[in-house]
Amino acid sequence: MKTTGKKSAKQATRARLARKRKEDIGLSPYAVVFRGQQRLEKTSIRMMEFTADTVQESVIESAGKISPIPDKGFSRWISVNGIHDVKMLEQMAGVLKIPPRILSDILNPSLRPKYEVFEEGLFITLKLVQFNDTTLRLSTENLSLLVTQDTLVSFREEYDEVFEPVRERLRKFSTRIRTSGADYLAFTLLDIVIDNYIYVLGVIGDKIEELDDRLTADPVKGLLPEINVYKQEISYLRKNILPAKEMIVSLNKQEAVPIQLINRVHFQELLFNINEAVELTDSYREILYDQISVYHTLVSARQNDILRILTLFSVIFIPLTFIVGVYGTNFKYFPELGWRYGYYSMWGVMLLIGITMWIYFRSRKWW
Repeated sequence: MKTTGKKSAKQATRARLARKRKEDIGLSPYAVVFRGQQRLEKTSIRMMEFTADTVQESVIESAGKISPIPDKGFSRWISVNGIHDVKMLEQMAGVLKIPPRILSDILNPSLRPKYEVFEEGLFITLKLVQFNDTTLRLSTENLSLLVTQDTLVSFREEYDEVFEPVRERLRKFSTRIRTSGADYLAFTLLDIVIDNYIYVLGVIGDKIEELDDRLTADPVKGLLPEINVYKQEISYLRKNILPAKEMIVSLNKQEAVPIQLINRVHFQELLFNINEAVELTDSYREILYDQISVYHTLVSARQNDILRILTLFSVIFIPLTFIVGVYGTNFKYFPELGWRYGYYSMWGVMLLIGITMWIYFRSRKWW
């Protein structure tokens, strides 16, 4: 049973790194096909419409019921959880005028972080990361954002409350988030994603530093597999953060991106935050590699200590074994056999040799 558990853990790690399905090979890059694994039983759509003074929340049963913005002063956030329902997303694409190439990217959870400007606005996709304290493993899901002049549409594979703080800010009277446009709302979601990178790194970092203390105290065998687990998770996190950084760098450099000038400073702040996340991943990777090196050094030192002690015992007992071997030979005539104190003399010589060698080793600090 244990072997099966280890095997499935390794398979899960490989699956995270390579999510391309065999049936997707040969498909057109713009084919409107779901290319991931279904994570929710049913696709759900929530909508928040707001102005500076009011907020209205509703659950949308079907994409066809998404109504046009009632007035110029309104903005809205449409949150889609579960992207496996291709028909519903195609209906939504028709209502919101989402191009097929963008819809194809939304339906591809293994897509690398990127952004694209299209006729109606801006498309952004990147990975949202969560850490499981029980399994010590990271999980990721794809987050896609569509930003138009007055609408933000977010697409997620799963549902949890990671974006609930943004909803709470919208429910409370907050002039900036309600009046700064869909691009500012997109910034707040991206900010949560990147802050979550830093939070996850902090959680893993605490465990890595705890490992450091345990390593110097007692480098037991169980520490090396644990170090390797964290090394895999940090490498996996880095694999998701670096492309996100490239995307944000490019997004900030692109002047044609439909982001209001007043909100560009916020997107530059995303770059500072993700740089911090990249620096943390690099630092913790170095610490983990150092820990592996220290572990092997300490284990080697402990083995050397054991070998040294065994060698010293062997050196002490070699002359004693020689004496015993000589007197254990089966010859009829031994000069010492006739001595009354021959046996005691032999023991005295053996003890004298052993004690003398022990004192010598102690004086040389070999013991």
